[in-house]
Amino acid sequence: MRGKIIIISAPSGCGKSTIINAILAKGELDLQFSISATNRPPRDGEKDGVNYYFLTEEEFRDEIGRDAFVEYEEVYPGRFYGTLKREIQRIVEAGHNVILDIDVKGGVNVKKLYGDEAMSIFVLPPSVEELRRRLEARGTETAEWIDKRVERAELEIGYAMKFDRQVVNDDLASAISEVEALMKGFVG
Repeated sequence: MRGKIIIISAPSGCGKSTIINAILAKGELDLQFSISATNRPPRDGEKDGVNYYFLTEEEFRDEIGRDAFVEYEEVYPGRFYGTLKREIQRIVEAGHNVILDIDVKGGVNVKKLYGDEAMSIFVLPPSVEELRRRLEARGTETAEWIDKRVERAELEIGYAMKFDRQVVNDDLASAISEVEALMKGFVG
């Protein structure tokens, strides 16, 4: 049986990774992360095909030209990250469900590409003000960087209705339960 595709997107600071990791830790769903491709050099201990598929810039651009990505982004000039179509295919054809933790534009594109084979979930903050508070509470970024993240989040929230489901993370345990229930309902 062919696996299914679950797309989860959210603005930074909405708890997306925390939600995904909590569901993966339970181990109740047959979920596998797709391994992303990048052209950045491997860090100590990282292995090609395990942490990332490490490509040269030329290889990455060639793959773009071959339409080999379901989504990709040039994060910084000359620095690319993306999800290869063959990686998703590898997982779903082996009968596993694949979970994609990707940005909102990528999420919309993947859903368009796979249609009913994919379910897209958008995690929302209770409010932009609460999102700002959460980012400030991390204590890891400057006020200027937080302003940029909040500004970007406001734009990204505009994509929420393009996703199949929206989950407001105002209580982490409830958000985890809601996302998990949506996943279980989708993968059967």
